[in-house]
Amino acid sequence: MAVDMQWLQRIRAGDRRTIARAISAVENDPARAEVLREALAAHLGRAHVVGITGPAGAGKSTLVNALVGELLARGHKVAIVAVDPSSPFTGGAVLGDRIRMAEHQADERVFIRSLAARGHGGGVSRATAQVIDVLDAAGFDLILVETVGAGQSDVAIANLARTRIVVYPPGLGDEVQALKAGVLEIADILVVNKADLPGADRTARDLLAMPARRGVERKRLVLRTVSTTGSGVAELCDAIAARECAAAAVG
Repeated sequence: MAVDMQWLQRIRAGDRRTIARAISAVENDPARAEVLREALAAHLGRAHVVGITGPAGAGKSTLVNALVGELLARGHKVAIVAVDPSSPFTGGAVLGDRIRMAEHQADERVFIRSLAARGHGGGVSRATAQVIDVLDAAGFDLILVETVGAGQSDVAIANLARTRIVVYPPGLGDEVQALKAGVLEIADILVVNKADLPGADRTARDLLAMPARRGVERKRLVLRTVSTTGSGVAELCDAIAARECAAAAVG
């Protein structure tokens, strides 16, 4: 099974309809997905993949929406992969992120795709890695992957993203002590979102006091954001850019 070279060229040129078709193929046609993966292999590795995870209710989607606006202002070309939970009855998903991010949909520098988790564990879908490859080959320099509202063990994004952001709401209190393993350990950047609400200061202090994962000497950055107003979003973009610069210096 061959991939039409014109199809491949259109992906590389950023043709939105062809990108959407390619993503549908990798979601629903494993044989076509494998052929496409091989065809795209020479064009991968340029994008900075940023994983955004954390518990339900932390405001991840609103934060992603605010991040996109700031990244566009800085001249980036941004793709968003939003993994939504699947219905246990129909297997479908409430693909609401494209509605919540509607203000960016018409911008040619933005591509938004919601994926159904379809029961796949770890907070992502089975096809997430291959969808990232399609978007990487299409020339998006930043790919934001928002996971399903993640629990302590939902850490699959750690294997897909260069920068891992874990978002928490304020008021965790003693619950922070239950987060020493799993999802907290994968974080490169910790974000207390909704930082205008009571309990934000304590949550930030508690997160700052948590040890970094094994093998990492320095403490992770803890930032505060209010995504509905944009407060702290520029600082988060600065932190993402700093990690990209550090990765470029290494290799």
